[in-house]
Amino acid sequence: MKSPVAKHLIDVPRSGIRDFFEIVSSRKGVISLGIGEPDFVTPWHICEASVFALERGATAYTSNLGLLELREEVSRYVEKSYGVAYDPKNEILITVGVSEALDLAIRAIVEPGDEVLYHEPCYVSYAPVVTFAHGKAVAVATRREDEFRLTREALEAKVTKRTKALMLNFPTNPTGAVLPRKDCESIAAFAREHDLVVLTDEIYAELTYAGGHVSIASMPGMKERTIFLNGFSKAWAMTGWRIGFACAPPELTEAMMKIHQYTIMCAPTLGQKAAIEALRNGDADAELMRKDYEKRRNFICASLEEMGIPCHVPKGAFYAFPYIGQFGLSSKDFALRLLDEENVACVPGTAFGPSGEGFIRCAYAAKLENIKEAMSRMSRFVSKLRGTK
Repeated sequence: MKSPVAKHLIDVPRSGIRDFFEIVSSRKGVISLGIGEPDFVTPWHICEASVFALERGATAYTSNLGLLELREEVSRYVEKSYGVAYDPKNEILITVGVSEALDLAIRAIVEPGDEVLYHEPCYVSYAPVVTFAHGKAVAVATRREDEFRLTREALEAKVTKRTKALMLNFPTNPTGAVLPRKDCESIAAFAREHDLVVLTDEIYAELTYAGGHVSIASMPGMKERTIFLNGFSKAWAMTGWRIGFACAPPELTEAMMKIHQYTIMCAPTLGQKAAIEALRNGDADAELMRKDYEKRRNFICASLEEMGIPCHVPKGAFYAFPYIGQFGLSSKDFALRLLDEENVACVPGTAFGPSGEGFIRCAYAAKLENIKEAMSRMSRFVSKLRGTK
């Protein structure tokens, strides 16, 4: 029998994050700095809104676009927070997390052979979703020396006549890099001049530590060519609720809705009810969590510095991305030995693309006491490595 698997899927690797944590799950006593998931529980008033909705029988399908009430709240939130106004009736789509929103956006715009630029190291989904749509994902490497900034110069070196779109993720997973206003303006000009669609995944926008977050959708001439993606998983600790949203011009929203309509139908109704409460009354919760993450960031970065491990200070998200190439081990070998010898789990940088070699990702979405113990164990591990060189 010939292989029944579609040829374009055969060379797509499994998620490096999930593969690594298959190994972690088989061990006891591991301190994990691996999974990018808040350690906070969803605030009770948000959960309670879902409970009340359940008691009132909110168990039916919603509109394919999502509850109008939620779309109206999203519209107010995006305009207030990012300075971009979207019509809740035809420019906002509620999705099953940002992951579905990203998939819908790519499938709505990419035709076979189209090229999509994305910056790397990056979240594991970006290149595969382009491949699934029969496009070509083109990586634009960012560098530690530049604090993983994305520059117009780097983009110009990769753009071709086949380039259709640019994917952005700021603040970035796994590096914690942000897009300052000056760079944002420059990249917006690049997109306009090359007539590109921009997909901007801003799921970590609420977790920006200084200077405020700037969305490329707010730049002049960008709303009409931008698909703005965001959701509730990170800022409100709602990963399991699986609620995200996409904001875009009506033509693009309609295209995404068609795919969503035939494949998903609608996002979970009770999750949508909870999301309404998060937007109406969850600002204080998000800010408390952001401040706590900032304390953890400061501690983990100071600890790495004390160990002599270079690590730029992340300005957003909840990841440190230290450079461990000086130890003569690959990222994978370093992570596996740290796990084997000290029971500390971090993700090899290569899970986020080839340019992640020489790095590991340490998520500080863990309790501070666990981070302290993990850093103590890592310090011991690093001392042993230096003793054997």
